[in-house]
Amino acid sequence: MNKKEISVFWFRRDLRLDDNVGLHFLTHQTNNVLPLFIFDSNILDSLAKNDRRVSFIHQAMTELNEKLRGFGSGLKVLHGNPIDIWNDLTTDYNIKQVYFNHDYEPEAIKRDQIISNLLTEKGIEVCSFKDHVIFEKGEITKPDGNPYTVYTPYSKKWLAHFKSLEQKEYTVNASAFYPEQQVIPSLKQIGFIPVDITAYQTHRFKEVKDYQATRDIPSLSTTRIGHHLRFGTISIRKVAFYCLNTNRQTLLGELIWRDFFIQILAYFPHVTHDSFKAKYDQIQWLNNPEEFKNWCEGKTGYPLVDAGMKELVNTGFMHNRVRMLTASFLTKHLLIDWRWGERFFAEHLMDYELASNNGNWQWAAGTGCDAAPYFRIFNPMTQQEKFDPEFKYTKKFIPDFKAEEYISPIVDHKKARERCISTYKYYLNDSNN
Repeated sequence: MNKKEISVFWFRRDLRLDDNVGLHFLTHQTNNVLPLFIFDSNILDSLAKNDRRVSFIHQAMTELNEKLRGFGSGLKVLHGNPIDIWNDLTTDYNIKQVYFNHDYEPEAIKRDQIISNLLTEKGIEVCSFKDHVIFEKGEITKPDGNPYTVYTPYSKKWLAHFKSLEQKEYTVNASAFYPEQQVIPSLKQIGFIPVDITAYQTHRFKEVKDYQATRDIPSLSTTRIGHHLRFGTISIRKVAFYCLNTNRQTLLGELIWRDFFIQILAYFPHVTHDSFKAKYDQIQWLNNPEEFKNWCEGKTGYPLVDAGMKELVNTGFMHNRVRMLTASFLTKHLLIDWRWGERFFAEHLMDYELASNNGNWQWAAGTGCDAAPYFRIFNPMTQQEKFDPEFKYTKKFIPDFKAEEYISPIVDHKKARERCISTYKYYLNDSNN
C-alpha cells in the first residue's frame, strides 16, 4: 500500500503558528504538512513530576492543536527518545521534508545533528531556520570576524543592524496542513502531575510603559515575558520591533543581552561546565552544604535574599534585581560555586534558558565574559533599603515577616565581603598557583 507523501514541521522552542520562520517557509512551498511535537524523555526523565514548565508546554500544545483543528488538521504529540520516534515516523509515513527552527544549546545541537543525519540517510530533505533570536552566531562580530565578549560594543552593533532590518511577518498557509486530527496525550500519560499555570499564561510587556523606572522595584510586576520567549509562545521579532517602534530602549536592551549570551554559548560552549575566564576555575570554593541549604530555603537572615528564594521555589519566578542579589550572595558572601546556584535556578525557573542562566550566574560570580568584577559585592541591607524599603516584596513571600524578630544572618556582611575579596585575590594571583 502506498503511503501518502507528507512533510513534517517539528515544533520545539517555537510553540506558535504566527510569525514562525520554519513553519512559514514549509507551508508556503508544499502541502500535507504534519505538525509534530516530541516530549523528549531524555529531558523529561530528569525533571520533577510536578514541573510547572511541562504543564505550560502541555497547555501550549493543547492550544496549538485547537488552532490546527480549525484548519482540519492537528498537532501530533509523541513522547520518547527523539531518535526512536523519528525512526518510527519514517516507517509510518512517506516523509519528503522535515523543517525545524534552530536550537542553540550544546545537547540540542548534538541531537539535531543525529536526527538530521538519520533523515538525510533516508533521502529526506532537512532544513532549519533562525527563529529563536534576532541575530545568531556569526551575524554580529568584530570587524575581524571574531565574536564580541563585551556587551556594550556588541549591543551598539546589534542595534545598528536591527534598525536596518525590514519588519516583516512570517505568515502560515493554513491550507497546507495534513488533514489528520490528533489527540494530545494527557500529562498523566507522559508521567507528570498537572500544575495550575494560570499565572504563567499571560504577559505584560506592552503594558509596562515605565519599565526603565520600575524594573528594579521587586514589589512591582514586570513583563512576565521570559518564559514566553523561552518556549516561543510569542515571537522574539514581534517583541523586539515593538520595543524599537515604541522607544522602549531599556527593555530592548534586555533582549540584546539574551542574544549576546546565546552567541557566547555558541562560540564558547565550555561555559556550560567551566568558567568563561579559565583562571577563575582555580578558586577553591567553600561549598558549605548547610549554608547552601539555607540559601535554597530562604533562610539566610537577609530578608530580600530570602524572599527572592521563596518566590523562586513557590512560583517559578524571581525578580531580576533579586536574581542578581541572590546570585551574588551565594557566590561572594558564602563562596559557593556558581554552578550550584545555576543548577538550582535551572530546576525552578519558568524562564530557564541555559545561555542566559549561565551567563548571568557567571556575571554575578565574576567568572564570565563582561562580568561584574570580583570586588563588586552587593550589600543585601543596602539593596533592601534601596529597592524594598517598606518590605512590600519581602512580606509577600515571607508573610509573617517582622524586621525586629527576623532570623540572624548566617554570615556577617562585612566579614564575608573581606573574605571574598581576599579569596579571589589569592587564587587569581598567578604566583600562588
